[in-house]
Amino acid sequence: MAQRYGGKHSPETKPSTSGSYRGATRTRAGGRVNFLFLAPLPLIWNAFGNGPVVMALTLGALALLLLAAWLTRDGLVAQEAYDARKIARRPAIPRKILGSLLTGIGLAIASFAIKGGMVEPVLYGIIGTVLHFAAFGPDPMKNKGMEGIDEFQTDRVARLVEQAEGHLKAMSEAIRRTGDREVEARVDSFQREVRDLLRTVEEDPRDLTAARKYMSVYLQGARDASVKFADIFARNHDVQARADYLTLLSDLEEGFSAKTKTLLLDDHSDLTVEIEVLRDRLQREGIRLANNQ
Repeated sequence: MAQRYGGKHSPETKPSTSGSYRGATRTRAGGRVNFLFLAPLPLIWNAFGNGPVVMALTLGALALLLLAAWLTRDGLVAQEAYDARKIARRPAIPRKILGSLLTGIGLAIASFAIKGGMVEPVLYGIIGTVLHFAAFGPDPMKNKGMEGIDEFQTDRVARLVEQAEGHLKAMSEAIRRTGDREVEARVDSFQREVRDLLRTVEEDPRDLTAARKYMSVYLQGARDASVKFADIFARNHDVQARADYLTLLSDLEEGFSAKTKTLLLDDHSDLTVEIEVLRDRLQREGIRLANNQ
């Protein structure tokens, strides 16, 4: 089925006022990781025709190398999420480090299966581990920006953010079924506003109470509306349903944007109050401030 092209210069596509690429970065889980999945595949040819022992060792090495590639890719994705946030927990499992170790073990087993001996497999294992670690680096090993923050509150925020990201993923998967690029772009724009709110709450977990309804009730409603719209539009391309859905997205986007600005203003007001309290205390203790001299 032909799909209509949509872009910023297409007549029926409205440019996003918030910037289509705001906060966008090239993912690290790209070409190098894809190569890790492809590189060990030639081992399949050595697995057959050389006896059961060689076959078992070769297939085991192949499995370890593919597992290492999968762990490395997940580790890079986890690090991207870690780097994108001002407050973040270190990954529970050091996936990239495990990927380096499994790469070395897999290469050692593959070398042993092909040539036997001990020296060459050990050397291949060490070199493979070192090169993998040098190429992809270590996992984040400590929490970031969490000094002096209530750990219980940050756990609550983390759970709600994870739930919210699940709703956003479900929205994207539903709208992708419509094949309508303008609607997909509008959903992306809305999701950027949602993630701005999520990052604001992550940076100051005290905002959770004020934003909780947006992160759960409203976002779940947006997800359900997206699924229903996708089902209707996929059947008969209902123009009115499309217009109603776009209007809903605009209203939701404005609501989330306004809430984010309110939280930021409240944070600024809290800072102003704290500064004034500190100034009053210093003056009571006889310390003259610079602008009062």
